[in-house]
Amino acid sequence: MPAAIATHRFRKARTLPREPAPDSTLALLREGYGFIRNRCREHGSDLFAARLLLSPVICMSGAEAARHFYDGHRFTRRHALPPTSFALIQDHGSVMVMDGAAHLARKAMFLSLVGEEALQRLAGLAERHWREAVSGWARKDTVVLLDEAHRVLTAAVCEWVGLPLGPTEVDARAREFAAMIDGTGAVGPRNWRGHLYRARTERWVRKVIDEIRSGRRDVPPGAARTIAEHRDADGQRLDRTVAGVELINVLRPTVANARYIVFAAMALHDHPHQRAALADGGEAAERFTDEVRRFYPFIPFIGGRVRAPFRFGGHDFREGEWVLMDLYGTNRDPRLWHEPERFDPDRFARETIDPFNMVSHGAGSARDGHRCPGEGITRILVRTLSRQLAATRYTVPPQDLTLDLAHVPARPRSGFVMRAVHAP
Repeated sequence: MPAAIATHRFRKARTLPREPAPDSTLALLREGYGFIRNRCREHGSDLFAARLLLSPVICMSGAEAARHFYDGHRFTRRHALPPTSFALIQDHGSVMVMDGAAHLARKAMFLSLVGEEALQRLAGLAERHWREAVSGWARKDTVVLLDEAHRVLTAAVCEWVGLPLGPTEVDARAREFAAMIDGTGAVGPRNWRGHLYRARTERWVRKVIDEIRSGRRDVPPGAARTIAEHRDADGQRLDRTVAGVELINVLRPTVANARYIVFAAMALHDHPHQRAALADGGEAAERFTDEVRRFYPFIPFIGGRVRAPFRFGGHDFREGEWVLMDLYGTNRDPRLWHEPERFDPDRFARETIDPFNMVSHGAGSARDGHRCPGEGITRILVRTLSRQLAATRYTVPPQDLTLDLAHVPARPRSGFVMRAVHAP
């Protein structure tokens, strides 16, 4: 372990530190992604108690915290997020609110969809739709990369699951997925808009499920057919509403990778020498992809409710207690990463990734239920489209490309506007 990392250790508090404020919701909104990390540093502890939305919560950060949080037996996702956000991220009946054997059985269905051959096919579709989009970008004065990436990924993933869309429908579905993603971490109109658009998507996917089951829609092998025909551990076919939720849980998170494409564009803008590394492909492209996932935050933390009492960090966790696991701070923990505030893909040639220091998609093993099955989708899409982006010739007009990563908004600032785009 490097000396710079070894010397940075939190004190092990004998009693759980507590935030003195009666409620820290405004502080969280003000500080954004850095809230938990900032407080852990102030308290010299990997965990502390606070109140958010007037409810008591334990916040924790670091590899050991991740090891406990993603144990698979200690926490459940049920009732761990505000209902308005939960309904946009997962919704009732989804795999994420299941526990134990039922969770693993449902998750096995998702893992069956993301084998290497299937991922390579998705990457090929994404590359084809990207090239088609780029040919149209050259005829525009400017393009907003986030919006264009939403369309590219919507077209690719819908074709991948067995539901190819026409150009007009791609635009409509992309707006729906983008609204869901944008509204997840918001309150007020943005959140309401996300729910409105999700209702439209739900009507569409339920109709698709009904048509597949009745034989009125012939779809090739893929997620749409697999989910429509899936039977859970009890041998029962999924309720049409739940089947629709799970189909959305393949589509929406895949489209959400548009944010990582914007982050990759920002990384290439700030570090143009990485274009050559991406062109070479291989391990250099893998390292760039992993550093984008580590350096740029997607979500700040994830919530859970304690299922079974346990002790960690001097605190006795009680059944039902609300806990937030800090993803942003763990991915930038100086005990785990050398110079974590520096974008450096080459770190992965020197530093070891273990199951509990890179927590962008959970921790532990994907097969035992602790990591998101969509991690493979994210890695191959970011790698594929980052290489396409590096090969796409464009200029960047004057704009605010600064990004305060501790206060990153839900929508990347400005969406990264590009000009004079030419096909590679």
